[in-house]
Amino acid sequence: MESEPIVSIRGLHRYLQKQHILRGIDLDVFAGQLVVFIGRSGCGKSTFLRCLNGLDELDEGQIKIAGQTLEKSARKTTASEFSLQQQSQKVRESVGMVFQQFQLFPHLTLLQNIMKAPMVVKRLPENEARDQSRKLLDKVGLLAFEDRFPSQLSGGQQQRGAIARALAMSPQVMLYDEPTSALDPGLVDEVLQVMKDLDREGMTQLVVTHEMRFARDAADLVVYLEQGQIVEISPPEEIFSQPKDERTRQYLRRFL
Repeated sequence: MESEPIVSIRGLHRYLQKQHILRGIDLDVFAGQLVVFIGRSGCGKSTFLRCLNGLDELDEGQIKIAGQTLEKSARKTTASEFSLQQQSQKVRESVGMVFQQFQLFPHLTLLQNIMKAPMVVKRLPENEARDQSRKLLDKVGLLAFEDRFPSQLSGGQQQRGAIARALAMSPQVMLYDEPTSALDPGLVDEVLQVMKDLDREGMTQLVVTHEMRFARDAADLVVYLEQGQIVEISPPEEIFSQPKDERTRQYLRRFL
């Protein structure tokens, strides 16, 4: 594990209208770690991930991720706002994100969905993009479905396709916002297996999920959030057997 974290967050705050969503988050994640975020709905998990990817603008604090820095103080200027937007775009080129809904382009085949971003953003020639995309589809077990449209795929297949699409940009970090919440129970394991495979390959992954079995089996660290704050960070064998904080214990009782 590297001495310098690949994700370093200090004093992250996010407001939505008058609501204080994130309240001073501090966190370090090292390359190759799989970190799972758990907590009640509305605790700020999804907002946290969106801030890391530059999709939600932080109101105060610093995010260092995949060699890029997003930073904002209470003193705002037009120049700094513009710089933050530019930096957010750079972050999205180095950080992949998979959402609850699959968000594949319905008018493109699965292969075309994977090829699109490398060709548009990275200017990759079509033949190179095709070769790379087919390798990624093979990695997630979907090469035989490359010519199908999203409507012809199961939910689990679409979500695996969404993971392949994110991987097509060669990200250093992958973010997942409840990637299995829209799936039928029988399709959950096939998506989680892809994430476990990526973990074995050394991909850094941050995952918001309610899948406690996955958190217990695959995570290096489990982070419990409540009301926009980190309550507890522990390895899974500790947080599920001997959580340190009473709030964590209360939350986990319904799962254990």
